[in-house]
Amino acid sequence: MTRLRIGFLLPHYSQPSNSYMPVVMQMLRERGVVVDVIHTSDSAIDVSTVRVEHDLYVLKNTTGLALSIAGALHAQGATVVNPYPVTVALRDRIVAARTLQAAGVPTPATYVARPSSRLASLIAEGPLVVKPYQGSETFAVRIVGSVAELNAVPAGKEPVFAQRYHAPQGRDRKIYRIGEQLFGVRKIFPARTEEEKHGQPFRLTPELCEIASRCGRAFGIDLYGVDIVESEGKPLVVDMNSMPGFKGVPDAPRHLAAYFLAAARAARAAAPSLAGVP
Repeated sequence: MTRLRIGFLLPHYSQPSNSYMPVVMQMLRERGVVVDVIHTSDSAIDVSTVRVEHDLYVLKNTTGLALSIAGALHAQGATVVNPYPVTVALRDRIVAARTLQAAGVPTPATYVARPSSRLASLIAEGPLVVKPYQGSETFAVRIVGSVAELNAVPAGKEPVFAQRYHAPQGRDRKIYRIGEQLFGVRKIFPARTEEEKHGQPFRLTPELCEIASRCGRAFGIDLYGVDIVESEGKPLVVDMNSMPGFKGVPDAPRHLAAYFLAAARAARAAAPSLAGVP
């Protein structure tokens, strides 16, 4: 049988890299998988040459051109982790928040406005956490507790996403799902050092397991990360990521490699036409 092929849509990593993906790819190669790295910024791309040539695509670079290429592959029937429509939905915090709310996931009160000054009337009820409505740039996340602080939020053409601020009890909870397994990691936000990015593992309660699982069911995926703040004894989901870094998950590269290998095998079985690709 022809070897399985997995294409990784990756950003350019610094050397040495702290990402788990290079280790994951090496593990897959050692299992006999043909692993190709796809950097969309290396050269001009003839769009007509974008075609399905792998059993599975891993969409780690979820921005810009890489996301568009994943969309073009998805339109041709490619199996992408995570699927293009889900990745796009989770990049849009407005879509993600409403989807989670509709699924019964506990979230803070959530607002969107353009310009940000239209959030001013909400400040009287308490601070807000203001974020870009798309993307995962944590440097743009800020707590605003006054109209003056709100006015300092950079103005732009895009809407501003805001959630009611709830003072956390201790560190934020990160819950990662890899297939059937859930992992809990306590982390400082924002994490600045490598040690802080790895955080401290903790035992998940049945309540947190159910909340995290409900998030996955809402989008039909089983590989993701969920950010939870516990305030006054109540857990609240404040963000969800389709392809997090999984830092702090014990033996994360092994779990990820096993997940991608199983996904590639399932994709091959469902679409055997790729079995003849050299």
